[in-house]
Amino acid sequence: MQVSNLAISPTPAIALDIAALRALLSPHRQAVYFDRWYSYAELNARAESLAAYLAAQGIRQGDRVGILAFNHLNHIDLILATAKLGFIYNPFNYRLSAQEQAQIAAYTEPSLLFYDEAHAELAKATQLKLVSLANESYLGFQADYPKAKLDLESIQMLLFTGGTTGLPKGAMQSYRQGFANARNTIIGWGLRDDEVVIQATPCFHAAVNAFSVPLLHLGASIVMMRQFEPEAYLRLIKEHQVSILFLIPTMYKMLSDNPSFAVTSFESVRWAISGGAPCPAPVRDAFAAKGVRFKQGYGLTEAGVNCFAMELDDASLHPHSIGKPIIYSEAALLDTKGQKVSQGEMGELCLKGDHLFSGYFKHPKASQEILHDGWLWTGDLAKQDEDGFYYIAGRRKEMYISGGENIFPVEIEKVLYEHQAISECAVLGVPDAKWGEVGLAAIVLKYGFSLDSDSLKYFLKQRIAGYKVPKHYRFLKELPKSGAGKILKVALAEAFAKEMASD
Repeated sequence: MQVSNLAISPTPAIALDIAALRALLSPHRQAVYFDRWYSYAELNARAESLAAYLAAQGIRQGDRVGILAFNHLNHIDLILATAKLGFIYNPFNYRLSAQEQAQIAAYTEPSLLFYDEAHAELAKATQLKLVSLANESYLGFQADYPKAKLDLESIQMLLFTGGTTGLPKGAMQSYRQGFANARNTIIGWGLRDDEVVIQATPCFHAAVNAFSVPLLHLGASIVMMRQFEPEAYLRLIKEHQVSILFLIPTMYKMLSDNPSFAVTSFESVRWAISGGAPCPAPVRDAFAAKGVRFKQGYGLTEAGVNCFAMELDDASLHPHSIGKPIIYSEAALLDTKGQKVSQGEMGELCLKGDHLFSGYFKHPKASQEILHDGWLWTGDLAKQDEDGFYYIAGRRKEMYISGGENIFPVEIEKVLYEHQAISECAVLGVPDAKWGEVGLAAIVLKYGFSLDSDSLKYFLKQRIAGYKVPKHYRFLKELPKSGAGKILKVALAEAFAKEMASD
């Protein structure tokens, strides 16, 4: 049989609607556990009701719809309903202050914000149209609504990522990126349709795309935790026969320190992956003693989260490596002129592929700086060994990661300079056994002023999220500087390390 001139043109309304497709392919399979198991048919029905409800509220294609809440089934409802009505999923970081929430709302201008009772006051600070999740009023809502007319480049999500100038920027994630990340993750990580994975990291993070979204594509199962709690997490592993663990290093340490860890069976777990930062050796060893093997992940919001992969045996042999570029992705280490560095030399890690984001919302200049010539410039410095394994060596910018959260010193320094007693300051990340890294603030006071660390912590907590507040403070007569007058943060880090070593 000869076939020629055959063109296949899938209808976007069907091809992009994962909820409808899954309801057709595996309607009775357990999809998400949230107090009880919901099937894929139920998820699709919830998404249909939500789309109809939002349309009745005046939401149209391209509008942003926010959610300010702990992990909740509504996060999944919103993600699945985007392809039906065409709105953009825009989760808010509940760890930010009321002032920051208001600024974020003014930036992305959501037409509506869902919230849970724990964050009612933060939600009010946004001055947006609010809908409580207390009774899930959209369930069972039935009405005709205009079906979305989408293509792969239509924006599905607006996820916040850190920025060096203060407020986070909204990373625009298209359906193309979401599909590519799901495909790459399923194939590159060898995921199966019988996987059961706990969503314990916050859904407002791009971490929701690390496993939950790919598993929805695959027809596998997700256990939704409202908030991470070690004892409950260990219980869920046994109760639902969880197959893969995905947490940040701090969470893994909390598990291994929990009394129930010693008596928890991990027989159902195929492997664990650490996101946000490398998992310390003592923590990996504790899980290894329980028969759990570790991988290290690497990704960023702008690149679909999951960018590297490796086999378990390779992960054991190269525990500090992030692996090799995931399938259908390209990586390169480039110098400041955009030329590839020689093998073994350090360069900025750059990525290319259909898993890249579409730019920053309302920030064209920042988009051009990170996306050019087809490459995404990650800001991370890395090396590649002779076997092709990549290793993160440092960060081009001064961001540090504390408990899986990206923290940018410039934002904290800006607030510190608002204090009337501070003449000069510098913030940097320093190692910490529990959180991976924490902040160190070096302060020079104005003449005649006095200030202590407790007072300064209180000052900061009124203005920025608690996790951004530095742990360590050093009051100095002057900050070390170069001949050009630039503050030498490396010298501050070295002095702190010597101080800690001598204690």
